[in-house]
Amino acid sequence: MSDSLDEAEKLRLEILELTARYQKLKWPNKEFSEGQFIPYAGRIFDEKELVNLVDASLDFWLTTGRFARNFEQAFARHLERRYALLCNSGSSANLLAVTALTSYRLKERRLLPGDEVITVAAGFPTTVAPIVQNNLVPVFLDVNLNTLNVRTEQLEEAFSSKTKAIILAHTLGNPFDLDAVMNFAQKHNLFVIEDNCDALGSLYKGKLTGTRGDLATSSFYPAHHITMGEGGCVVTSDPQLKIIVESFRDWGRDCYCDPGKDNTCGKRFGWQLGSLPEGYDHKYIYSHLGYNLKLTDMQAAVGLAQLDKLESFGSSRRRNFASLKEGLKKIKNFEEFMVLPEATTDSDPSWFGFPLTVKETAPFSRRSLIEHLESKQIATRHIFGGNLLRQPAFIDVPKRTVADLSNTDQIMKGSFVVGVYPGITPQSIDYMLNTFAAFFKQL
Repeated sequence: MSDSLDEAEKLRLEILELTARYQKLKWPNKEFSEGQFIPYAGRIFDEKELVNLVDASLDFWLTTGRFARNFEQAFARHLERRYALLCNSGSSANLLAVTALTSYRLKERRLLPGDEVITVAAGFPTTVAPIVQNNLVPVFLDVNLNTLNVRTEQLEEAFSSKTKAIILAHTLGNPFDLDAVMNFAQKHNLFVIEDNCDALGSLYKGKLTGTRGDLATSSFYPAHHITMGEGGCVVTSDPQLKIIVESFRDWGRDCYCDPGKDNTCGKRFGWQLGSLPEGYDHKYIYSHLGYNLKLTDMQAAVGLAQLDKLESFGSSRRRNFASLKEGLKKIKNFEEFMVLPEATTDSDPSWFGFPLTVKETAPFSRRSLIEHLESKQIATRHIFGGNLLRQPAFIDVPKRTVADLSNTDQIMKGSFVVGVYPGITPQSIDYMLNTFAAFFKQL
């Protein structure tokens, strides 16, 4: 038996060595050439991700396992939070974070149907959808046009006796004013959820985003700062919130044993909850109306290799952003007709993308500019859902707005994003700048 195991391990090592060689042959580094497609985002990987992926597949442990546990521990350490809970997407992470606040375990602080959650309309739909899905009421604030983040001067106006929580994203990696938001939340005893899906590695006053809210979420979709293909995470330092999120993620069960583990609590058949008979198997007692939002160990294996690259990825994003901004400011008439992005005061963003807004006074439309860029193989994206209140899914939901959403509407009509992800090289940046310059030269 030991001989066959030894032989299997030798084969495993050989497979992994061949996998590393395969990756280098299959995806060699290529120099940029003019006219080559420039995505707005994309996955960057080397042999380490592929080796981890194959290593996990050879375990044939098809649910959460050793790689997931290692990632959760490393990710929590990185963010200096006590707990990290992996799930299958950033959208699911937002769903778990908001839903956790409705748990009976929070007693008088739990969110009940009809309670209000402050957010913004200029964002991604699954930041807001969990509010509605939990029968809560979103309260929409406007954003600043140059930072794309919440206008914090509207917070007090947004507050009511029903306000219980805040969920805001650090838009495109640019941190919102955390001091203002956290001080407001502390004053009114509100929960704060940081949607950190687009901002992993961003800094506010020298501290990473995703580290100050009661809960924070991350996404590992290929467009984001690191990727697992699909995948997300909820982080917290609150032991009670950790248990609640875990329960909602894992079918709503009361038990907190890892998959394949039994009797972590030491009294698996010693519980009596609800009106179940005493001694009912704790692994099959459900204390929440939950989901199954776990991810596979193969995804986590990829993420673990990516996590080692996070710092270098952030440096590349910052460098590409700075190069683009410096170059665009030199183009004649550019700032006359375009709003350039600004980092929030006291922040150092790890930018998800480079946002631009066509001013209402410009002699051209967003459409004409982005059609020019796309025709030259430079990918663009609108800023998420624009004004979510104008999206079909949100028209009829119960909601409240504060003042007007004029900047949000301007973003909807005139804003777009080009890429700064690490796959964009200095040669790519030069080509992008030349393409912008050619458009403005013809005005």
